[in-house]
Amino acid sequence: GKWNHQAALDALSESPPRGSAPAGSATSGSTYAPFLLPDQFYHESSGDGDGGFSPEIKAADLRGMVGYLASDEMEGRMTGSKGAKKAGEYIKRYLEELGLEPMGEKGKYFQEFPFTSGVKVEKGKNKLEVISQADGIKTKFEIDKHFRPLAFTESDEVEGGVVFAGYGLKVPGDGETGYDSYSGVDVKDKVVLVLRYVPEDVEMDRRQELNVYAGLRYKAMTARENGARALLVVTGPNSPNAGELIPLKFDQSMASSGICVASVSSEVAQTLLGGSGKTLEDVQTSLDTENPHAEKAFALEGIKVKLSTAVKREKKKGRNVVGYLPPALPSDTVQYIVVGAHYDHIGFGEIGSLAHKGEEGQVHNGADDNASGTATVLEIAAAMAEAKKTKPERFPFGLVFALWSGEELGIIGSNYFVQHSPIPIENIAAYFNFDMVGRLKDNKLMLQGVGSSTTWNKLIEKKNVVAGFNLQLQNDPYLPTDVTAFYPKKIPVISFFTGAHEDYNRPTDDPETLDYDGMERIAKFAGSILTDLGKKHERPVYVEVERSKEKSGQRSSMRAYLGTIPDFSSADVEGVALSGVRADGPADKAGIVGGDIIVEFAGKEIKNLYDYSFVLGAVKIGEATEIVVLRDGRRVTLTITPEARK
Repeated sequence: GKWNHQAALDALSESPPRGSAPAGSATSGSTYAPFLLPDQFYHESSGDGDGGFSPEIKAADLRGMVGYLASDEMEGRMTGSKGAKKAGEYIKRYLEELGLEPMGEKGKYFQEFPFTSGVKVEKGKNKLEVISQADGIKTKFEIDKHFRPLAFTESDEVEGGVVFAGYGLKVPGDGETGYDSYSGVDVKDKVVLVLRYVPEDVEMDRRQELNVYAGLRYKAMTARENGARALLVVTGPNSPNAGELIPLKFDQSMASSGICVASVSSEVAQTLLGGSGKTLEDVQTSLDTENPHAEKAFALEGIKVKLSTAVKREKKKGRNVVGYLPPALPSDTVQYIVVGAHYDHIGFGEIGSLAHKGEEGQVHNGADDNASGTATVLEIAAAMAEAKKTKPERFPFGLVFALWSGEELGIIGSNYFVQHSPIPIENIAAYFNFDMVGRLKDNKLMLQGVGSSTTWNKLIEKKNVVAGFNLQLQNDPYLPTDVTAFYPKKIPVISFFTGAHEDYNRPTDDPETLDYDGMERIAKFAGSILTDLGKKHERPVYVEVERSKEKSGQRSSMRAYLGTIPDFSSADVEGVALSGVRADGPADKAGIVGGDIIVEFAGKEIKNLYDYSFVLGAVKIGEATEIVVLRDGRRVTLTITPEARK
C-alpha cells in the first residue's frame, strides 16, 4: 500500500486530511504496514507499489521520509519544540509498525532527557543604582533601557566601589605579546567597568590574538579571578553598536559565571566616569592603539554601585526514540549493535545558523542535516526486520535503532543514552552512525572512525566490491557527532558522511537538494556490513586510537591540547564533567578518566567549560601543571603536561 504524504502534512497542521478514506483501508495482507497516526491517514491500493513504503531499501521511501521530516511543518525540529515532538512521534510510529520492541523508559519508545533551553530575566529583581558617597544621592537606572543582565550572570546582589579596567583583558605573554588590564589596580570586592571587544585600532593579527580572550564569559572569568564581585560591560563610542545594550543571548551551557554581570549603556558608563574628569570616548581612544603610556585601569572615586541581577534558566525535555530488534537465537549474554542518527536540527536558526543575508529567521529544514541520516536508519531498520524473518541465523546480535535529539545542542541525547543505557553498556559491540548522508557527490563516501576497530577495513573493502563507492576512510573516531558518546566507552564506531556543502545550517537545506539514489546505495551498503557482522558471530575488536594528526577543520583556536572529551549531557554539574579522554593524550597520561569532573586547573577554580577553556588558553605548553578532579566524590590531584595542538 501507499502512504499519502499530503495527508500526513494536513493532519500535523491540525486540518482534516484531504480525500481521506476510513482508517484501516490498507490492502489486506500487506507485508509492510504504513505508519503514523493510522486513524488519520489513508492508503491507496496500488498493484505496482511504486512510491510506496516497503521493507526493501528504496530511494522513493527515503524521499518520502525526508520530505516529511524536513517539511516546514516540522519547524526545523529544534530539540524540545513542537516540531521535534511531531518528528519524534513519526519515528515512534514507524518503529512500532515495524514490530520493533520499545527500548525507552517504562516500556515505551521514548527516552526523555533534560536540557537547558533558554534564559529569562526575572521581573522586579534586577536593579542598578549609582550612589554618591559624598551626599548619598542615588541615581537609579532602568532595565532594558540603561542596563541588562547577561545570560551567564550569577543571580545575586552586590554593593561596592567601582574600578574602570579598560578592555578587561588578560592575555599571557611578555612585552608586546601580553596584555593585562588589571595590572597595578586592586579590584577585590569591587564592581568593575570594562569596554566590550578589543582595542579598535590594532592590526588584524593582533586583534586575532586578543579576540581569543575577549569573549564576555572570559572577561567575567578574569574579573572574578582578580577578586571582583560584579562586572559591567559597555560598548564604547569607537566600537560597532556604540552604547547599545548586549542582547540576552541563548547560551548552550547556561552555567553561571560566578559573579554578577550586566551590560550597561553609555549613559551609565559616563555617570560612573563623571567624577574622574574623563569621558568614555577619551579613555577608549587612549587604549585603542595600545599606547603603552595610556592608563589602562583606575579607581572611580566617590561613588558606589548597588547591583542586583536575577535570571531564570529554563528547562525542557528532549526525546530520543529507540526501538529494538532482538537476536534470533537465545543467549545468556546478548551483544548489541546500535544504529543511530540524530533527528533534531536548529529550528529557525536560533543556534549555529549560517544563513545568508536575507535568510535570517527562516525555518531551517535540515534535509541533509539530519533528516537524511534519520531516513537511512529507518530504512535499514525495515530491511533488517524483514530479513530476520527469512534468515534468522544472520542475527546473533540484538539490533538497537536509535534516533537522537539534542545533537545540535552538544550531543546531549546520545550522551544521555550512554549514561542511562537501558542495556549493559559493556554489551554494546558497535555503533553505526549516519549524519549528513544525502549529498553523495562524485561517488565519494566518507567512513569516519574506522580506526576504532581492526574489523572495519577488511569488512568495508569486501562489501564495497559490490557497492562500488569511491571511499574515503578516516581513522579518527573523535568526531563532532554522536559517535563521541560511544567511542570513549570502548565501543567501536563507524560514521557515514557525504560531506559538507554550501547549504549546511542554512534554510536552503531542503528535500529537493538530496540525492536519494545515492542514499539508497549508502543504506544498502551499511545494511550489508551489518549483515556480514551477523554472519561472523564475532564482536568487532576495539582499538584505542591516538589523536589524529590530520587537519580536521574542527579544532579549537586554543594553542594548548589536553585530550579531554567533555560530557555535554552534564550541564548542571559544577566543573567540567568528562565522558572520556583521547588515547595517549596528556589527560590519558596524567591518569584522568571518563567520569572525572575537573574542578581546578593551574590553581584556578573551574566552574564550567568556559572557565576551563580560559585557563587552557593561558597555560604554558610543556610545563607540568596541577589539575584537580572529582572522582567518586573525592578530590584527586594529578599532574598534567599540556602539549601543542597539532
